[in-house]
Amino acid sequence: MENTNTPPQNKFGNWLKTSITARMLMVGFLVIILLIPLTYISSLIRERSQRQTEVIAEINQQWGNEVLIYGPILKVPYKTFNEKTVTDKITKKVYTETIEEINDAYFFPEKLNINSNINPEEKKRGIYTTAVYNSNMTISGTFVKPDFSDIEINDKDILWDKAKIIIQSSNVKGVNEASLKVEGTNYGLTSKYNGQKNYAYNAVILHTLETKNIDKNQLQFQKPLTFNINLNIKGSEQIRFVPTGKQTEAEIKSNWKTANFFGEFLPYNDDKVSEYGFDAKWKILDLNRPFSQQHFNGIPDLKEFAFGVNFMIPVDEYQKSERSAKYGFLVIGLTFLIFFLIQTLSKIDIHPFQYLMVGLALTMFYTLLVSISEHSNFLKAYLIAGSSVIALITLYSKSILKTFKFPLFIGASLTALYTFIYVIIQLENYALLVGSIGLFLILAIVMYVSRKIDWNNG
Repeated sequence: MENTNTPPQNKFGNWLKTSITARMLMVGFLVIILLIPLTYISSLIRERSQRQTEVIAEINQQWGNEVLIYGPILKVPYKTFNEKTVTDKITKKVYTETIEEINDAYFFPEKLNINSNINPEEKKRGIYTTAVYNSNMTISGTFVKPDFSDIEINDKDILWDKAKIIIQSSNVKGVNEASLKVEGTNYGLTSKYNGQKNYAYNAVILHTLETKNIDKNQLQFQKPLTFNINLNIKGSEQIRFVPTGKQTEAEIKSNWKTANFFGEFLPYNDDKVSEYGFDAKWKILDLNRPFSQQHFNGIPDLKEFAFGVNFMIPVDEYQKSERSAKYGFLVIGLTFLIFFLIQTLSKIDIHPFQYLMVGLALTMFYTLLVSISEHSNFLKAYLIAGSSVIALITLYSKSILKTFKFPLFIGASLTALYTFIYVIIQLENYALLVGSIGLFLILAIVMYVSRKIDWNNG
């Protein structure tokens, strides 16, 4: 007897093949599933970026951190007298006792001239690079006679024989040489412990260098008191100065070509950058800054008014990789949309597993991009990773779609998509504009193509 039994039909499989709605749900579900590896990839990029930050911080710590110079400042002690009422415990008599206290007043220079010559170089550890430098600077200027009239201190209560000149710096570890002359007389600089701890990440703590007591005879101020300071300091990444002079003039020269000028004040000369490096000049008056020349309640924190130069490494590969990974959802979604339209219009069956393989190939682009960019520049890494993924998906599509025209169309579409994303990554001011226009055109193309689909068939 002939067996006429037929195997039971797979209703779900048939529904998935024939129903457009089912295919749309399947594609959407796979896109959501592929967000999981994309999340892990974004986490990997942040982890590698954090590792870069840690290694650069270690290099800078060993060589010498950024340099911030605050000063010089003339410190002059003075006496104050306070009356205190005291009651004798035995006689119960009340009398007044005068208590003498010694405080410090701080005076900024009348004129401050800063000349610095900086020779940066790249320092590497493994695959990570940072900019370090050796700086030679000359700081000169004048002090005028301190004015105590604001707090009504008599001249006899000013301790001129205890006056000192101090300089504050964020990096005393990198100091190779430091000398100070007042009216041609040498005064050695010694480091003074300020008791501050750097608990906050990337916080700038200023350390004090001070002279011995200035010769009282030099503080007669028949004319402005002249000073001259020579410093040789090793530092990293950036250097900056606080404009303490009533008139501050600064000039920084270097052979570094990718410098970034930053801070409260910028150089005034237009020809500061050339093919040989830069020669930047500043001129800052007391009218340009919101603080005075004398301070009687300690040294104020004026780091926010500093100006200087950042010796930046021009490219940040991890930042670009992270920006490209943010478009991962868009790349996967649009690629799946292309396959969905081809499948719907040509009636070619594409299995969900094949969609998944294409999606995983697209996520591999980002791991290739990060790993290659660590050993090369971003453009080369992008080209290698993009070409590899496009070639892989195009060849795999040939085995699925059995024709040449559809795989070639997919390859061309992926090439255009990756090129579009690369352009957006490179742009800063126009990234949103170009991205919006590009997405609008993509939507228009999809709407035009999808008009041929018979949506009544499932």
